[in-house]
Amino acid sequence: QVQLAESGGGLVQSGGSLTLSCVASSTISSGVDMRWYRQASGKQREMVAQSNIYGVAVYTDDVKGRFTISRDNPKNTVYLQMNSLKPEDTAKYYCYCLKWGYEYWGRGTQVTVSS
Repeated sequence: QVQLAESGGGLVQSGGSLTLSCVASSTISSGVDMRWYRQASGKQREMVAQSNIYGVAVYTDDVKGRFTISRDNPKNTVYLQMNSLKPEDTAKYYCYCLKWGYEYWGRGTQVTVSS
């Protein structure tokens, strides 16, 4: 069982930056796929960024060049650095973990970008 706790959301103006953190309750250092998803009001949840089991980062086209996913394995933490935020980035952001075939979700953190 892995528990995920996100933090770092908030209200920011368009063009601003935020860094989200996700702390896992157990190790994420070996063969663990970590992702950030988001869900805007009235829309489906979508993957934003992935740090796969090889440590390779993958991004959805909407955030390429603006968002950066990183992980600190000794701290069991994954981050999402978000720059040049736009109103359309407003959503609840969720941390996701795929470990040994099991999926885990955090409860999410709200990001609101004002125009």
